[in-house]
Amino acid sequence: MHPSSWNVGDIAVHRVDEIPLPPATGAWLLPDATPDVVAASDWLLPHHATTTGALRLDSHSFAFEAGGLRVLVDTGIGNGKPRATPAWHDLRTDYPDRLAAAGFPPGSVDLVVLTHLHTDHVGWNTRRAAGEWVPTFTNAHHVTSRVERDFWASHPLDEARARVFRDSVAPVERAGLLEPVDVPEGGLEVAPGVRLLPTPGHTPGHVAVELAGGRALITGDCLHHPVQLARPDLTACVDVDPARARATRRALLERLAGTGALLLGTHFAAPTAGHVVRHGSEYRLVHPSAGQEK
Repeated sequence: MHPSSWNVGDIAVHRVDEIPLPPATGAWLLPDATPDVVAASDWLLPHHATTTGALRLDSHSFAFEAGGLRVLVDTGIGNGKPRATPAWHDLRTDYPDRLAAAGFPPGSVDLVVLTHLHTDHVGWNTRRAAGEWVPTFTNAHHVTSRVERDFWASHPLDEARARVFRDSVAPVERAGLLEPVDVPEGGLEVAPGVRLLPTPGHTPGHVAVELAGGRALITGDCLHHPVQLARPDLTACVDVDPARARATRRALLERLAGTGALLLGTHFAAPTAGHVVRHGSEYRLVHPSAGQEK
């Protein structure tokens, strides 16, 4: 069985599963990650791709305690929400129970970090109560990049995306629980040992989350799938600025390669975590042995 928690310095990071995403997701999200591209990187099998070249992807959060604060990074898709994507529509998962089982019942969370404000990263910000969408993490300070919040606040939204803001972002703002923060080039510490790093491209204000002085990094969506280590040029169909996303990804992988830092992919299927190593002119992900600590 693959581990679902990792020790990073003095921080124990827990993966909190929501749902595995259906096989068609990969072909939609990364259309240039064809079966031939996948087959060229046989290290992706069996954990990250099938023998037919379909990509494996998950929706999950990461939870940990740092400096006495109980932190959750991204909140998934959410339950009971009308969504344009069929795989995300009107879910009924036991995510809150899994969060509690990991030791982080919603009322105990102090800080929610939102890497960006896409549908599948903000969904559990709210839950349905008495016919209204209300904050799930009522005692938590929620942070996201100011660039991110300002972009979506001024960007023309179709109805599907506008609905996400109405049901998953606006209620948290109205409750006074969401703070957009300025994230300088060198990053911003939001809790002891927890630093937001600007990783723009997928969205303008996207951030990754660095832990324990660089011993680990939570990707958000600057990397959707390990195939993007083998082919950093592969962009997602929902990247706002594909060229910038490619540049960000290459710079990040070059920074991490060979350092022993643990890469924790927000959509990486189990075993989820690995070390970035150079592989010719590109990179690959090497999974630590079960129980190995960083």
